[in-house]
Parts: sequence; C-alpha cells; structure tokens
Amino acid sequence: MTGEPRLLVIDGKQVPAADGRTFIVVDPAHATPIAEVALAGPADVDHAVAAARAALTAPEWGRMRTADRGRLLYRIAMAIREQSDRLARLESLDVGKPLQQAKADVEAAARYFEFYAGITDKLGGTTIPLGPGLLDYTVREPIGVSGQIIPFNYPLQNTARGSAPALAAGCTVVLKPSPEAPMTPLEIAAIALDCGLPPGVLNVVPGDGETGAALAGHPGIDQVTFTGSVATGIKVAQAAAANVVPSVVELGGKSPVVVFADADFDLALAAVAGSAFGNAGQTCSAGTRVLVQRGAEEFLDKLAAHAASLRLGPGSSDPDVGPLVSARQRDRVWGYLELAREEGAVVRAGGGAPADPELADGYFIQPTVLTGLTNEARTAREEIFGPVVTVLEFDDLEDAVAIANDSPYGLSSYVWTRDIDKALSVAEGIKAGQVYINATGVGTGVELPFGGYKHSGWGREKGLDALASYTQTKNVCIGFGNRS
Repeated sequence: MTGEPRLLVIDGKQVPAADGRTFIVVDPAHATPIAEVALAGPADVDHAVAAARAALTAPEWGRMRTADRGRLLYRIAMAIREQSDRLARLESLDVGKPLQQAKADVEAAARYFEFYAGITDKLGGTTIPLGPGLLDYTVREPIGVSGQIIPFNYPLQNTARGSAPALAAGCTVVLKPSPEAPMTPLEIAAIALDCGLPPGVLNVVPGDGETGAALAGHPGIDQVTFTGSVATGIKVAQAAAANVVPSVVELGGKSPVVVFADADFDLALAAVAGSAFGNAGQTCSAGTRVLVQRGAEEFLDKLAAHAASLRLGPGSSDPDVGPLVSARQRDRVWGYLELAREEGAVVRAGGGAPADPELADGYFIQPTVLTGLTNEARTAREEIFGPVVTVLEFDDLEDAVAIANDSPYGLSSYVWTRDIDKALSVAEGIKAGQVYINATGVGTGVELPFGGYKHSGWGREKGLDALASYTQTKNVCIGFGNRS
C-alpha cells in the first residue's frame, strides 16, 4: 500500500474527513491492504448535502439546458470507456472479481450514462383537456437532492445505475459507497468532474453504517435510493419516511431458476452457472434456488460437474470465480454451508476451501451445489450471497410455480423450457420483478426496469421507469377568455 489516503469528493474538491478518520481497503484475493481512504462521518454528510443543495439551483446546473446536460452525460460515458482498462483493474483489485467481469461492469457503467444522456431533453409533460377557456398542463421537475447508498458487489455499476438517471433528471447526488468497495465510485466522481460536471452535483462520501444513517435521515435529502440487506433497507426507509422523503429500496433475493425436463440443458447450464457463480455469487438477482423437474437428473449432473470444473483465483488472473469481498462475507457463507449439512444437504460439488495453497490467504469458497433439501430449509430460503446453489425438485408446472413463490423474496426468476405455453404460464404465475425465459441477464439490462416484489423491495431502477424516482409532476391550470 502506497501513496496518500484517497479523499472524499465534496463540492467538486477532494477533501479529508472532517474528523480526520480513515479506513483500510483490503485486496480480498490476498487479504493485504491496497489503499487508505477517508472515512466520512455525519459532519461530512452535512457538508456534501449542503453542496448538493446549493448546486441544485446554481446557474451552472439548475439553469443548464437539457440538451447540454445530455451532452455532458455522454462525455462522462465516453470518458469511462476510454479508461476501461484502468477502471476494470481497480475494480478487480478492490472487490476481487475476475477481470473480464470487471470489464463488463465498466461497459455497464458507461451504458448507464449513455442511455440516460439520450433522455434529458425528452422528459416532457402532458396537456389535459378541460374545455374552452382552460389550459392545463404538467411539467416534470427534478425531485431535488438524491441520497444514494450502494453495496460492495457492483460498485461501478451501482454508482452509475443511480447517479446517471438522477443527473439526467436534473437532480444532484450524495453517494455513499460501501467501505469494502469505495475505489471506483471515487474514480467515477473524478471522471465526471474532469468532463465538466459542476461542483456539488455528484458528491461521494465513503463510510460505514453511521454515515449511511446520517445520509438516509438527513433533512436536506429529497429522495433516497438504497441497495442492500432487508434489515438495513427497513431502517433506511424508516429514516427517509420520518422526513416524508420517498425511497427506492432493492433488498436482494433468492431467485428461482425453473428447469423443465424438456429444456436445452447445455444452454441452460451456461446461463445458470453464470448467474449463480458469477461475481462469486454476490449478486442480488443470482439464480441460486434451482428448481429441476423430476426426470431431469442429467441437468443436475451437468451442473455439479460444471461447478467442480470452475477455476478459482485472484481477479487479476481472470479466473472463472474470484474471492468473496471480505473475511466477514466468507465467514457468513461458511456458516450457511455448516447449516446446510445440519439440515441434511448432500454436497454434490464444492462445499469447502480451494486446495491450492496460493489461495489460502484469500477469501475463497469453492462453487457449491447442494441437493437433498426441501424448500423449508433455511439454506433454501435465505440469501447466502456466495457461490452456493440449492437444488430443489418439482413435479409439474403448478408445483414449480408454488415452490418458486414460496419465498419471502421476489426479485428475479428464470424459466428454461422449449414449450412456450409452459414458459408463459410460469411467467404469469411467478411473483417477481423480472422473469427471464431461456435467457439470463440479457447483457447489463440497462434498459430493463429492475426491482422486486415482497421483501425484495419497492420502486424500480434501470430503464425509463427509474426516472419516476427522480422527478415529480407539477400541474398548472390556466383560465383565460370568456368561460361563461
């Protein structure tokens, strides 16, 4: 670890924390320190929110023409692409993900800014016919200052996913990254400033739970976006509601993958494994609850063999699966593996640490396939957030839908079958925010509305639907002439 501490980005400047505190960022592949970063506290949140409020109405931003705002966002997208290699290597080092996955995340971040750059001058209102002598119209205005709290698993993507639509709508942003993954959010803020984003429009304050609580409950915030655990999401939503502030909360999932006996097993296998084991399983929409129709044991055999063949290693070596982000997260997954054995699970693949002694210091867990459990098992119901798949069996379509819906979550779902009637029937019956039929993820899904049912949260990010969270509608009614 070399160099000066990475600083907060507030009001267009790099500044230390008000109380001088810092924290150490660790490379999860080797458990070694890679950087020292300023730790934002409540005073820094106050500073950032004040800067965001001032920027909201400053001529440089509040009076910027919508087309110019779009050009600015497009410049940011292009700058992110130009620095793709550097950003991908930093993301890989920071959170451990394989280099190719990190490069895909850089492209996704650029796509968010690119997509929303094209929206800025199209956020029009409507006219409402009331009769002679009356003109009624609506306008969509920026909701104000958006407080955004993002997790460790996709820091590049999540920074862009929330800030790009907020900026497109004319809002300003105070963003708090996870202390386990602060590096690339700070870089995105620096890139945006270099591209001409006015000071105070995008502020980044890495911090811990105290920092997040200060942001979620800050009286100067007009909207809150949060991605993380259910327990923390409830606290964030409560803090926002105390100030009568709307929130968007995406709280994870235990997404079902329904594999019928008539599915194309080879096609399904690649997609299921990519969803479940990509990013070391640290993906909220990962298909980790695999429902296999009785009689399709061949697919289960293929899945177990594939999991056992995956190569682990540091992200920089571009393996199939990298480490978990931290010792805390690794220990959490270990706890679930121990619980699974207590619940009677059969370990068909993985279930332990890699044998390679060069990986002994990192936070690695083998890709794991568990069978022999019922849907009542905690391992089958709770979000593990690691490279662990639980396989359940079903008899027919109705059974598959019932098992899929027997979950507190409802984020994503996946269906594999050659029968279109089965596919659409499952899609109609499943209670989830996203249903993929013979597909997984469809690239980065920038254009697709994303959010959950039930304990997976409320509100939608991505696509055009995200703009509803960052705008508010004003109605204007005018009477004129002789209305008698």
